[in-house]
Amino acid sequence: MRTIYPASALLAMAGLALLFCHPALAQSGSPQTSPARQAATSDTWIIRTDTIDPANYSGITVANGMIGLVSSPEPFKVKDVVLNGAFDLYGRGRVSNILKTFSFVNMNLEIDGDRIDNFARVTHGQQVLDMRHANLTTSFDYADKASVSYTWYALRNLPYTALVDITITAKKDIEIIPASVMEAPDMLKDVQNYYNEIDRPHVRISLLTSTARSPTGKLLMAASNSFLFDEPHGSEPAVIHEMWDNSMHLLKFKKKLKAGSTYHFALTGSAVTSAHNEDPLNEAERLTIFATLEGSRRLIAFHDRAWDELWKSDILLEGDDSTQRDIHSMIYHLYSFAREGTSYSLSPMGLSGLGYNGHTFWDTEIWMFPALLLLQPKIAASLMDYRYQRLQAARSNAASHGCKGAMFPWESAASGNEETPVWALSGPFEHHITADVAIAAWNYYCVTQDRNWLREKGYPILKETADFWTSRVERNGPGHYDIRNVVAADEWAENVDNNAFTNAAARANLFYAAEAAKLLGLTPDPDWTLVRNNIPILHFQDGTTKEHASYNGEKIKQADVNLLAYPLKEVSNPDAIRKDLDYYEPRIGEGPAMTHAIFSILYERLGLPAKAYQAFKNGYIPNLRPPFNVIAETAGGNNPYFATGAGGLLQAMLNGFGGLEITPAGITQLKTHLPSQWSSLKMTGIGAGKRTYIVK
Repeated sequence: MRTIYPASALLAMAGLALLFCHPALAQSGSPQTSPARQAATSDTWIIRTDTIDPANYSGITVANGMIGLVSSPEPFKVKDVVLNGAFDLYGRGRVSNILKTFSFVNMNLEIDGDRIDNFARVTHGQQVLDMRHANLTTSFDYADKASVSYTWYALRNLPYTALVDITITAKKDIEIIPASVMEAPDMLKDVQNYYNEIDRPHVRISLLTSTARSPTGKLLMAASNSFLFDEPHGSEPAVIHEMWDNSMHLLKFKKKLKAGSTYHFALTGSAVTSAHNEDPLNEAERLTIFATLEGSRRLIAFHDRAWDELWKSDILLEGDDSTQRDIHSMIYHLYSFAREGTSYSLSPMGLSGLGYNGHTFWDTEIWMFPALLLLQPKIAASLMDYRYQRLQAARSNAASHGCKGAMFPWESAASGNEETPVWALSGPFEHHITADVAIAAWNYYCVTQDRNWLREKGYPILKETADFWTSRVERNGPGHYDIRNVVAADEWAENVDNNAFTNAAARANLFYAAEAAKLLGLTPDPDWTLVRNNIPILHFQDGTTKEHASYNGEKIKQADVNLLAYPLKEVSNPDAIRKDLDYYEPRIGEGPAMTHAIFSILYERLGLPAKAYQAFKNGYIPNLRPPFNVIAETAGGNNPYFATGAGGLLQAMLNGFGGLEITPAGITQLKTHLPSQWSSLKMTGIGAGKRTYIVK
């Protein structure tokens, strides 16, 4: 459901349009733009908008791996606040959905009694995303009275806490009335509102707090916020609490400003649920108090420091600022949507909204995980912990389908049980997900060379998933250990036999399990090798790999056969790779963005950098949505941000153009050639050793 906001609590904004991101889309900047906010177009860390069509606005997300703040075309208002790890049954498909929480950083602003509720009456409106330090600044001039600027942070150093940093410069003598508005999404119930003042000799903290139950009552949701003032205790503005209705209340204060003066204050808040803490109400208030007493400057300094550390792992292009900016955006979103130490996974849309119910699919292990594994192994470890902790649920799922070992669900949420809506056949039949998880576990070991992890977590996953395939195949004689009745990686192919990707992924799973056993001094189950050697990969008469037993050349949704060359390495002969490329590339329909990333990797590895470059661009340029060039899932879609596509494209940079190869001995680098548009490529902070790799 969408959040419904009372009209009296809203602020409307006129539009902001794309200043730059791609030459084909560029507009000239406004000559009236503030110099402090006017970055040169060569700044590959900045995306700026200065005009907007509210009907054609895909928001940008400021997130820290736990809280996602999604921007809107209205000043001081977030579209959504998405909270990682919190799921309940509601909405699409009668399955659990990731939850929105309270809009705890929304604000109102009145200047001389006039609430800025129509952005058509302001000038020089602008929004600026700083990807280096993960913040979004909105600024505007109000008549001839004031210039206003505010910046959102989902604080990287405090996972449950956000900050809004506000500056108002008076052009005339004015009176301002800022208000912090706490609002509950309409899917929450039993909302309770609280106001509490903590008064000490050195500080006074006013806490605006709300709790509510998730749709079924399963979870208790809590959020709290407080103003942060620069004035010493005793001279800060008096704060007033107002109750509006059951779903909304606010704090506000008055302040007179002299012409030429600048006033700074901030708003900080925290959101927690009983999925994260047994006492979310008190914890939300404690975290907000902590942030308030830290102060905005310290909070921002620690946040910036945390992002500086993340960006030590980066992909740097010379000679193409536009593509460099796009790459930074892709990395920024993956870094924003995940964090180490949480044991949470990634959904296709990350924390940018409720797309795909916030569930975890193969999108994580095959598309997003590989890039994060090379750039941020500690975040990758958290993604693997998510699967390891749900291994028992996967065992139960296998048993319920008459199989041994562990069968991971196609859609996974909090419990690790199957969360696919019953009308989607992918739930009971898209079995390659089990091999995908195993492949990710093996690759984690290969990159980190952590045998303790392999023994404790990786091998149990590899063993149980290998056992699944030995019971899943139908043993119909040598070369015919068939895997029948599956949904292919090409999801338009439902209930087919011997799907190329499923069979090849199962073969890889069985091989990696045996290799892991040997590394640990264990005896691999000989049935793993027997089954692997007899799972068929089908071909047409001319040698082209056949997608499945009944495939006859029809259009396909997304890459399937071509994944056998990368990442599975099942097809290694260059002539065979090119034959499969030539056959399947023209048959790709309007599917998801990541397919072209695979084409890019394969063309690059075949020594065709120009074709690799074109495939790379085809993978996302048609999918960009204004005003921040966020990536939608398809060229005609409108459900950004599609983190799966970003993950695939980053693999095209790292494993394609960059030549990085994950092997049992660690990371190696293949010889590659850059397209003519780029003069050099540098990949920094790669792998556990944080090495630098360069291609010129």
